[in-house]
Amino acid sequence: MVNITRKSNSLRIAIATATVKVSKQETIDAIEQRKIPKGDVFEFARAAGLFGVKKTSDVIPDCHPLPIEYTAITYEIVGLTIIITVEVHTIYKTGVEVEAMHGASVTALTMYDMLKPIDKGVEIENIRLLKKSGGKSDLKNAKFPEIKTAVVVCSDSVFENKAQDTSGKAIIMRLEQWGINTAKYEIVPDETEAIRNKAIELNKAGFKLVIFTGGTGLSPRDVTPEAIAPLIDRNIEGIMETARRYGQERMPYAMLSRGVAGFIGETLALTFPGSKSGAEESMDALFPQVLHLFKVVKGEKH
Repeated sequence: MVNITRKSNSLRIAIATATVKVSKQETIDAIEQRKIPKGDVFEFARAAGLFGVKKTSDVIPDCHPLPIEYTAITYEIVGLTIIITVEVHTIYKTGVEVEAMHGASVTALTMYDMLKPIDKGVEIENIRLLKKSGGKSDLKNAKFPEIKTAVVVCSDSVFENKAQDTSGKAIIMRLEQWGINTAKYEIVPDETEAIRNKAIELNKAGFKLVIFTGGTGLSPRDVTPEAIAPLIDRNIEGIMETARRYGQERMPYAMLSRGVAGFIGETLALTFPGSKSGAEESMDALFPQVLHLFKVVKGEKH
């Protein structure tokens, strides 16, 4: 199974269709008049389709078990064709397109089974995904403005060449995945004045996004929040709340991170943990959706 532990829950919707074609009008009439010997085709097939949606992971090995929040199965008769539409919703880490298509196929097969005693020409013509939404795939083709970006590593040991930076380089790699080039990569010691001066310098240089990594914990030298918080004109609590919640679901100490986020003038400042895993988790939790801010601050609609 695909590893989805890095993904975040979001509303996922999928709509699939299947078509069942009969060979004579008498079959359609019998369906509409509820005169099929095996019972009400629409209701039996709908019930089977609901089971099909919920049991998808039981019969398709690579599908993740997931909570089904909503399913609707509807029908439309066009001539001798019955169009089945299955809509499935979940709030989870992965999509429900296979669940919707499986539900449509089971609905169609149930119809076929119920109709074949009176119509030997019944056919299932196609099963296909009509629409899906939710998750980061919705943003895959999103166009974000050119964002002048800097990454600043706050670490005494890295500054003194006693250790190698891993978190800053991990952030740069994650940014590249979303087409963002890091124009400046800096290393500063864990000193309030040094971190604050670097933030002011980058703001004056026109950087729109500055990510600080390191110094957000509770050790005596962790001073990044104290350095950055007084500079922030517009605090955005939800950003680091989201990052901490995401991290807490993966390791128990994420709640101890004191990172802050907000605008210093027109510069969005983010403060991430100094560990490679903490920085990567913060990136996974926030990107690319946080980039939407750069459209909102220009007055564009959500």
